[in-house]
Amino acid sequence: MRIVHTSQVVAESKFNRFHLLVFLWCFYAIAFDGFDIALYGIGLPLMMEDYDLSLVEAGAIGSYTLVGMMLGSFILGSLSDIIGRKRILAICMLLFSVFSLLAGLAPDSLTFTIMRFIAALGMGGLMPAVIAVMTEYSPKKRRAMIVAAMYCGYSIGAIIASLIGMYVMESLGWRFLYWLGIIPLLTLPLFLKQFPESLSYLILRNQGEKIASILNKVNPTGNYQATDDFEYVAVKERAKGLPAKKLFTDNRVVSTLAFWTMVFSCLLMIYGLNTWLPKIMQGSGYGITSSLSFSLVLGVGQIGGSLLGGYLVDRVGHRKVLLFMFLLGAICFTSLSITSNMYLLYLLIALGGACTGGTQNLVNPYISEFYPQEIRTTGLSVTVGIGRIGAILAPLIIGLLLTTNLEPQQAFMAFAVPSIIGGFALLAVQEKYGSFDMVLKTTKKSA
Repeated sequence: MRIVHTSQVVAESKFNRFHLLVFLWCFYAIAFDGFDIALYGIGLPLMMEDYDLSLVEAGAIGSYTLVGMMLGSFILGSLSDIIGRKRILAICMLLFSVFSLLAGLAPDSLTFTIMRFIAALGMGGLMPAVIAVMTEYSPKKRRAMIVAAMYCGYSIGAIIASLIGMYVMESLGWRFLYWLGIIPLLTLPLFLKQFPESLSYLILRNQGEKIASILNKVNPTGNYQATDDFEYVAVKERAKGLPAKKLFTDNRVVSTLAFWTMVFSCLLMIYGLNTWLPKIMQGSGYGITSSLSFSLVLGVGQIGGSLLGGYLVDRVGHRKVLLFMFLLGAICFTSLSITSNMYLLYLLIALGGACTGGTQNLVNPYISEFYPQEIRTTGLSVTVGIGRIGAILAPLIIGLLLTTNLEPQQAFMAFAVPSIIGGFALLAVQEKYGSFDMVLKTTKKSA
């Protein structure tokens, strides 16, 4: 009986139709995730009028959304290693699709908050599962670039939401944006038919026919059979015990805590900038149109940083690229606090986007590859769940800074601190205990 190392087959494969199918579905799912998350800020001014909300009430609803996303990361993300990533993705799409529609139909702010909170559970659970699946099914040589490009769908979704809001919200109202959230539900049957389940999940359940079918799409020349041994005994042995507990076994404690710190730092910077960048620039003397243009540049920088960073990671490795980006971020934010030239501001804010959103997009596959397949989604989801505490605290921390006697633009200095902390946390990661080292060592062996 032939022994087939599934991770090795995928690692050595060449990007083909199957990989593209997985990429497009993951891109689609994460794009609607970004679309849904952006809806709140876009529709907020009109919604506040409709529901007669105060600034405090509006901020509280936004915080409940972030809490829902954090819980979704913990609960749904962790379940994906138990009930399957495909099922979790379907559940997440169902949740944020249906409850976004219901939020748009809500007659009062309380109902809206409840619907939005439930939708946020799906938003929080989707991201770790999507990244884990894309990491699992990407060829090793282009893995970082593929995952980073896929995650750009998140930014694209947010940009589409902004454009739709700019052109139709005034005539059709803020609720129309939430009604569009039903689209993923309409495509769910096609998703369930086309999207593959995680190989590690199928191996644990001895589903040889499905595994062979997937691997023959990954590598059409492999001629894999249901009777092959897909490391059933070894995978089941590794899968014993609670997935969350395994984040702290096999010398992973230091690296797990380092990942938590890195993501906490990244999300603190991302959500702090997304929330307060327009306000900081307005307080620095720029008009509202210019202030919003800075937000657009920030988004473009996030996409550019993800793609360029992914390209570089595939050539020199995650560690060198991420360390450079954390360092560049600290320099960038320090410079932003003392710069007045308009063109230089745009350049620095684009770099700031690359070194926050772009960095996080590269940290995600780094974490995903570090953990073995059977706990990959758990590792990423728990890490992101912890990191979302930074997202929740960010608006408050920067808001408090802006109430002091500091010049608004000097608040950028605060973002240099988590960038430095993230860099030190990266240095603490012990790569020798990560699963990607084992993949690299086995890729020269035959299946």
